[in-house]
Amino acid sequence: MFKKIRAKKSLGQNFLMNKSKLRKIVDALDLKKRDVVIEIGPGHGELTEELRIKNKELRIITIEKDGELAEALKKKFFQDKNIEVIEGDALKVLKSYTLNFKSYKIAGNIPYYITGYLLRIIGELERKPELTVLTIQKEVAQRICAQPSTRRRQGYGGRGMNLLAASVQFWAEPKIIGYISKKDFRPAPKVDSAIIRLRIKNRDLGTKNDDYYKLIKVLFKQPRKTIFNNFCGAGKSNADKCRSILLKASINPSDRPQNLNIEQIKSLLI
Repeated sequence: MFKKIRAKKSLGQNFLMNKSKLRKIVDALDLKKRDVVIEIGPGHGELTEELRIKNKELRIITIEKDGELAEALKKKFFQDKNIEVIEGDALKVLKSYTLNFKSYKIAGNIPYYITGYLLRIIGELERKPELTVLTIQKEVAQRICAQPSTRRRQGYGGRGMNLLAASVQFWAEPKIIGYISKKDFRPAPKVDSAIIRLRIKNRDLGTKNDDYYKLIKVLFKQPRKTIFNNFCGAGKSNADKCRSILLKASINPSDRPQNLNIEQIKSLLI
């Protein structure tokens, strides 16, 4: 049945076929008996099946944007009362469905092009997942896990802190669980992937964090410039006041944005 449904380039569909990698995603979820898992982009149901094999008492809610695939999934799992198939765009419906559960987890082999937007949505959910495990582009996963650069350590993958890392690490602790070759997908994407786990730092973190996101956009606007130039360049304060604010936050004005850590950035909001 699924062989007749071809991947649609417009939806960024690449189906993960390697069962050992699928099981690695499942294991990373630290599943308990009656957990609720929201799966984004189930495709043919490869990950859904592995979730069910691992724990038959799981409640699995799949959100599939492709109407043809959603109908096929409903037929495939119609006998399993613990699996619900929702036809819709996860970027639009995730917020409403997560309000139904006190505790839940998110999983998915997501299209690369929605990664940034999806992570922002998860970070702003009123009721956040305790754990999220996603398959995303390898390079993007490494950027998310980046650490502040120092003279001795040049950050995760030699990158240092960046805008994407600062936006995600504000609400989650990211960790790369493993890598997946592009050959393990059908059709094969142009790049390799990574399995990334995001553990929520604080599930009660407010949903209105606009000031934080505005701040990091200013700080990382021109990564090669100094923190002082970016921060002061926003035009909110004069040079002396900018320097004083940075020093009070234990930030060297001459450092680059890649040297910042999350706590230093947050201190600039106070």
